This record gives sequence, structure tokens and C-alpha cells, in this order.
Amino acid sequence: MKLAVILVNYNGEKYNKACIESILANSGIEELKIIVADNASQDNSMRLLEKQYAGDDRLELLRLDDNYGFSRANNEGIRRAGEWGADAVLLLNNDTEAAPDLLSRLLECAKRHPGSVIVPKICYSDDRNRLWSAGGRFSPVIKKARHIGLDERDEGQYEQERGIDFATGCCLWIPGEVIEKAGTLDERFFLYYEDTEYSFRLKKAGVSICYCPAAVLYHKVGASTRGAGSALCAYYIARNWLLCSRLHLGRRYPLFLAYYALNRTACCLLWLMRGKKELILATLRGIGDYRRGLFGKSRFY
Repeated sequence: MKLAVILVNYNGEKYNKACIESILANSGIEELKIIVADNASQDNSMRLLEKQYAGDDRLELLRLDDNYGFSRANNEGIRRAGEWGADAVLLLNNDTEAAPDLLSRLLECAKRHPGSVIVPKICYSDDRNRLWSAGGRFSPVIKKARHIGLDERDEGQYEQERGIDFATGCCLWIPGEVIEKAGTLDERFFLYYEDTEYSFRLKKAGVSICYCPAAVLYHKVGASTRGAGSALCAYYIARNWLLCSRLHLGRRYPLFLAYYALNRTACCLLWLMRGKKELILATLRGIGDYRRGLFGKSRFY
């Protein structure tokens, strides 16, 4: 079994070492390679990795010449993993830490569910008994992605291995045959909703997604994107939610548009009351760029 773990780095000096060390502390994988796909970071992160892991062939640094976003950086890592001969890839946020048996548990689950995408149980890094994601589901009509168990105390209520609708890009085990069948991430999204779109595409390709509660990951939520209250976040959510829904909702898309208008209006009114006009502007810019067909990296953020 050859597994390539792909980490996307953008100024991740603060997070990389803890994530990488937690992966290297895992066992149960015959051949392991960690591919760090760097989006032209401006900090000291890549120089530190070069120094810390000099001579360790388990780590490979893949330097991109610009910030191409989450999707393309992962796709470049997937391409390199294919050249290495990986049987599967694990897309993993670098602001995470793996439990000591994460990889072996994911592998065991993958063997029980061949040809499936696998996601672990994900808890908050600073409160390890509180859930961030126990898999994901889509709402019935507009297919809005939601994390199961979000913010709940982990008291064993989500210990059943089961099929789910939505796989978060935070940690995503993808067998090689799935990549051949469903492709890689859509680079138009740059950041946010690429995992939602991929989950829709997996279903259309007949690929199941399995939640594996025995595999546990700890996540420093929002560390790489300045958090949910940033203009960057508001922009990409406004734009990419529209794009994802247009691609996959079919006849339900007009219903989604009605919901979207109410949802974003409510958010803008709340931001106005809180004096966060920059979030309103970011939302309007995102909608405008969607209408103009301007995707990929934003001109503004």
C-alpha cells in the first residue's frame, strides 16, 4: 500500500510541523509520502521544512510559482502522487493533527469499503471532546452541506460507520480508481465549496462516501483562511455557493436562488448592524464576479 498525504501550504509556518509530525508518528502504511504543495508562501515555512526534514525522503516539497488556491495545489499534489505510484491519496489540511492510528484506521475502513472515499471523525484541536464533523449531509431541497454533530460534545453518539452525502476537504481519503472515475477538484473554486462540488460529482459517478469514526483528526478550525468572519471568506462563499448550486441542482436551482437571496440579505443586515461593511462589500463582489463568470483567484482578496 502506497499512500500520499497531500498538504497545501500557504504561509503555514505555525502549523506545518505539528501536522507532519503527527502523520509520521502513524504506522500501518507500507509506503508513505507527504507531499507539501506550497502556494508561493511569503513566510519562512518552506525554508523551515527544508531544514527540519533534510534527507527524509518521506517528505517532498512541491513549490508552485503563485497562490493558485486550495483546489489546484491539491491537484498538483495528486498529479505528483500519481507519478510516485500512490494507491490512494489523503488530502489533509495542514492546520490539523492526526491521532496516532488515523492512517491505519482509514486504511482498514477503505478495505471494508473498496472504491469509496473515506472521511474521519474530526474534533476541535483546542477542545478534543467537541465535534467539528462526524461526516456530512445535504439538506433535502437546496442541498446545503452541513456537518453532522457540529459543536456537540463527543459522547459516542456518532460511532457507527456509515455512508454519508458530503465529504469535507479537511481530510479526504481518495483511492486511485476514484480519481480515474470522478476526476480531481474543480480549480474554478479556488477556496471553499470545492469539497461540496466534489461530493456531488462523486455521487453522480457512483462513488460512495463513508464516515469512519474510528479514525480521529484534530482541527484548528479557520486557521488558514482568517476565520469565518473575514472578507475573504464572505467573498468566496457568496461566489462559489452560486457556482456549485448551478452546476448540480438542476431544476431545484430557482428554489436555491430564492433561499440564497434571503440568506445573504439576512447576513448583510446582520453585518450592517455590527458595522462590518467590508463583509457586505465582499459579498456583493462575489455575486458580481459570479455573474461575470470570473472564477479562480479573486481580484480583491
